[in-house]
Amino acid sequence: MPAPTPVAQDFVPYATAAIDFHRALNLPTGPLVASRAELDSLHEHLVALHGLLDTHAQRTSPLLPTEGDHLKAARTRLWQAADHLHAAYHASPRPGSGEVPSPHACRARLPEGAPELSICRRHQETAQLVRRRTTPADLHTPFTGLVRR
Repeated sequence: MPAPTPVAQDFVPYATAAIDFHRALNLPTGPLVASRAELDSLHEHLVALHGLLDTHAQRTSPLLPTEGDHLKAARTRLWQAADHLHAAYHASPRPGSGEVPSPHACRARLPEGAPELSICRRHQETAQLVRRRTTPADLHTPFTGLVRR
C-alpha cells in the first residue's frame, strides 16, 4: 500500500484543542449563562464548520455517494445547530440594558447595531447556501437522510 500523500497543515485539531481549552479554562469559573459574545463566537465557529463540511460533501458525493450522504447529513445538522445558536443569541439579554429583543427583529432587518448585527449577516449569508444545498424536508426531518449500502 502506498504511503499517504502529504497534505497541507491540518489546523482542525488546533481548533478543537482551542475549544476544549476555552471550556476548561473559562466555564468552571465563568458566568452561569452564555454571553451574547460567546454565542456569536460559537455561531461563527459552527458556520465555519458548516462551510468545511459543505466543501467536503460537494467534492466527495460524486466519487463516494454513501460517504457524501453522511457528510451532507452532518452539514445539515451543523446548520440546525447554528440556527439554534442564532435564536439563542436573540433570546439573550442585551448587555447594559438587559432588554431581550423581539424574535422578529432579525427577520424584519431591524439591526441592533454593529457589531451585534454581524451574527445576523453571517447567518443570512449561510442561509443562502443552505437553501441552495438542502430541501425543506432535509431541514425538518428527525432523520438525517438516506443511508446507501
